[in-house]
Amino acid sequence: MTEAEVLRSGRKALMGKRMMTRVGRAVEKGETQGFMKILVDAETHQILGAALLGTGCDEAVHSILDIMYAKAPYTVVQRAMHIHPTVSELIPTMLGELLPLSA
Repeated sequence: MTEAEVLRSGRKALMGKRMMTRVGRAVEKGETQGFMKILVDAETHQILGAALLGTGCDEAVHSILDIMYAKAPYTVVQRAMHIHPTVSELIPTMLGELLPLSA
């Protein structure tokens, strides 16, 4: 789901967002345009959707997709250890900074 779709659904949700300027791998490569955003159901803790736009995000998105397909709570990937330096290593950090989604 997109952020707009989650808002329209009326469900309680959490959102985490991290600008690529705060992702070590992107800074190292000098490619800091973009962001990572994830939407989580506040009650079930299942990931509703995500948008990952930036260098390395084409690989990082798979760790989110795997959790979504497994219907596992976001805490599974939040507690995972990812290799450094990668874009994926910041997904648990982003999940640790979830805030309520508001209109």
